[in-house]
Amino acid sequence: MSQTAQLERAHLFGGLEPQPADSLLAIIGMVRRDPRPDKIDLGVGVYRDAAGNTPILRAVKKAERILNETQVTKAYLGGEGDVRFVELMKEMVFGAGASSDPRIVGLQTPGGCGALRLGAELIRAANSEARIFVGQPTWPNHVPLIGSAGVGLVEHPYYDCDARRILFDAMMAALETGRPGDLVLLHGCCHNPAGADLSADQWQAVADIVSRRGLIPFVDMAYQGLGHGLEEDAAGARLVVAASDQALVAHSNDKNFGVYRDRVGSLHVKAASEAQAQVVYSNLLVLARTIWSMPPDHGAAVVRIILDTPELAADWHAELGEMCARIRSLRARIASFDPRLAYINEQNGMFSMLPIGGAAVADLREKEGIYMANSGRFNVAGLSDDNVERFARAVVARLPENL
Repeated sequence: MSQTAQLERAHLFGGLEPQPADSLLAIIGMVRRDPRPDKIDLGVGVYRDAAGNTPILRAVKKAERILNETQVTKAYLGGEGDVRFVELMKEMVFGAGASSDPRIVGLQTPGGCGALRLGAELIRAANSEARIFVGQPTWPNHVPLIGSAGVGLVEHPYYDCDARRILFDAMMAALETGRPGDLVLLHGCCHNPAGADLSADQWQAVADIVSRRGLIPFVDMAYQGLGHGLEEDAAGARLVVAASDQALVAHSNDKNFGVYRDRVGSLHVKAASEAQAQVVYSNLLVLARTIWSMPPDHGAAVVRIILDTPELAADWHAELGEMCARIRSLRARIASFDPRLAYINEQNGMFSMLPIGGAAVADLREKEGIYMANSGRFNVAGLSDDNVERFARAVVARLPENL
């Protein structure tokens, strides 16, 4: 090998190509650079109160004080994370008594993203031929998080933004082509980006097809409690998990506890037997070790303290109820401005999609200082009481007349 070739090889990063900025991060940057004091950021998925602030919940503040006063070490937790936190999350996800079900194992992860990636790595290790059926549109990071683990993805229709409806028949037709052992990625509640959740009857139909065709649910539950309530929002996921001998649930507390930057999540796996569950658990620990080694402690400890302290738990339930009610109120207010926006009041959670094109989205940014994803996905919970009307009127002015 010539000296020139050797030098070229030594330039480790010389072969890298520039990468486009993540679309959400690009929006955050645009918002920061916009000097207009009345700009509206509806891109990033955080809850804002009536004044437009993202508060730290009262219960979280109190729990952090308790943690600060009582924590005696910063030693590693171990690969499983906070064991009591995981037990509490199993109950929250699967219902009362779930923590004693030996077929369900779980461990703490860095947010819901960590749970999704760990689940994908487990699937790849368990069955390299398994595919995951993914409805479109979905959260933009779903495909990179799961697909980059090497799992095959099968995209299928889920929601028609222009018609503002779930394409349930097309979804079910796609799932009918699934092979036993294939997985189905399901949004547990508060669908991101559409806000369009399955009805109770539709969840039952999905549970039936999962059972009949031997499919495995992979449920992403990132917004539990922000649709209609903790129990109501978990009903569909519990139905499909109960219908299957095997299932995965990626769960996040970032939104419902408002601990976004602390990255609090967990992955739970249901196996066909207790013995199989223990094999799964041993594999999860090894896989987690190769990705993040040990999970962070602070956020999970705060959540554990809240749920294990009756007065803090009651306060958190009250605050979560307030956030849920505010989101529902915002949806109703937006929907009232024009019949073409009425569908927004029928949806759930933080996100919805506007039936406008990229040109209209760009026009909203340039002329109104209103920022959202190019797809028309916007964070309902990002609005303050003072800017709902300005937002709605600006959107109505750009809606197609023939909707």
